[in-house]
Amino acid sequence: MPGAPASRPRVPRPPDPRPLTGEPLALDLLNTRWTQDGVVRDLLEDADGPAVWLAANGLDERFRADAQTLRRLLVAREAIEAAVQGTGTERLDDVLEHGRIRPTLTAEGPGERAEFADRTWGPAWLAARDYLDLLTRAPDRIRSCAHEACTLHFLDTSRNGARRWCSMATCGNRVKASRHHARSKEA
Repeated sequence: MPGAPASRPRVPRPPDPRPLTGEPLALDLLNTRWTQDGVVRDLLEDADGPAVWLAANGLDERFRADAQTLRRLLVAREAIEAAVQGTGTERLDDVLEHGRIRPTLTAEGPGERAEFADRTWGPAWLAARDYLDLLTRAPDRIRSCAHEACTLHFLDTSRNGARRWCSMATCGNRVKASRHHARSKEA
């Protein structure tokens, strides 16, 4: 169609290798580092990793997966991790300095829009802001997997708030299998 903006062709991305995806943005950023077969893996160390993470979170149309954005994501991941572990909030505040929420009025009614002086801070800032939203909505539901070898985080959305593992199929099953093995050995 004449005059219509040309859309960017979609570049095929490698599949997301992480064992847990789909968590809220802040926790999904934390889950870019995980342990697999006793080895720590990091999605953000791979050249395609930032693009995979942006695409997994629907941010690939708004932000570029360049070196500067990667550096900002790493800063935000460390800041969110420190806040989750209760070892400090200063770094999270530093990330939040790079953006703001601007109230808007749209055809649908009142709204908000995130603004950044430097767009490379966009994904990192959005993840940090999401952590604040999680603290407002459900601070007691932000969890680390109870399996001692797992480093993943999740938002417990179970009805009774008793979820302990990132995945019942993996970590939960490992714990149950090891308990069963221990009981069998004793018998």
